Amino acid sequence: MPDSAPRRDTRGIVAPAELLSRVRFRRHLPAPELRPYLEHYWLLDWALPEPYVSRVVPHPSVNLVFQRYGPLDGSSPARSGAEVSGVGLGLFTKRLEGVGRVCGVQFRPGGFRPFAPARPVSDWTGRRVPLPEAFPGTTGGVTGGVTGGPTTRATGGDTGGALIDAGPDTDAGIGPDTGPDAVSGAGPDSDPGSRAVDEAVLSAVLSPDADHARVAALDTFLLARGPAPDPAAAQARELVELVRTDRTVRRVARLSRLSGLSARSLQRLFAAHVGVGPKWVILRYRLHEALERAEAGTAPEWADLAAELGYSDQAHLVRDFTATLGLSPTAYARELSVP
Repeated sequence: MPDSAPRRDTRGIVAPAELLSRVRFRRHLPAPELRPYLEHYWLLDWALPEPYVSRVVPHPSVNLVFQRYGPLDGSSPARSGAEVSGVGLGLFTKRLEGVGRVCGVQFRPGGFRPFAPARPVSDWTGRRVPLPEAFPGTTGGVTGGVTGGPTTRATGGDTGGALIDAGPDTDAGIGPDTGPDAVSGAGPDSDPGSRAVDEAVLSAVLSPDADHARVAALDTFLLARGPAPDPAAAQARELVELVRTDRTVRRVARLSRLSGLSARSLQRLFAAHVGVGPKWVILRYRLHEALERAEAGTAPEWADLAAELGYSDQAHLVRDFTATLGLSPTAYARELSVP
């Protein structure tokens, strides 16, 4: 069932207390008609005396992002844009500096394709593209993105790799897909996207100071563009929610038994409507849990936690955690404890 209130957890945000001490971050629910497809809207405003790099371990979700860098009062030039950000396969980093504003839409896993049915969601995975590429008819006289190029695949760190799982998921634990990927956000000085977004759309979303006005503008934008009912997308949403909430789903074989679908059918369904394979989704939600435990203040017994999350041993959990964040669970816990 759709939520009656937005999530209040910080799951996926690296060092959440550090970030929230520097920015104004809020979540709001969309219009009731949109709630089966959208997780929430997320609003971010900042005025920073010095730059800060935020880090997020992405959810298996597509995001629609309207962003503005620079003051809203016209005292100096500002840059605005809008982009669709596919599921990020690795750590997402974003350098925030000066004054800025972001109004984002987090779709539920499986919730994006009803708005953009022409292409499988895997086409957007690991990519950040100007709004008109996913939503034709939104072109106008303002640049479409503040990242590079119309079909940017942004990479960070020293990794790269496949957009989705190279083959069907197996039942040999929930280890990572071959070749980790990292997606790194470009800063406000990056070249703008070459396709343009209607200035009226950007202004309606980014100009209001009141949250309710921004939410209303996002509702209006999305309600005018769908969603188109799709039973397969609804099934994908239900299965991802099962993975998120049922701790017994630690392997694809278990999900296959519960859904009545073969591993190959699950792979096809998830590629078309989620953007990543079921094994990746299982791993990502369990990695979020490990991240949350590390932030709890009391270090967990990592061997016990690894078994609880479905890893074959502690070493596999440490490997996945380190590959994604760039530091081990214990090092991350120590980093959080430093005042």
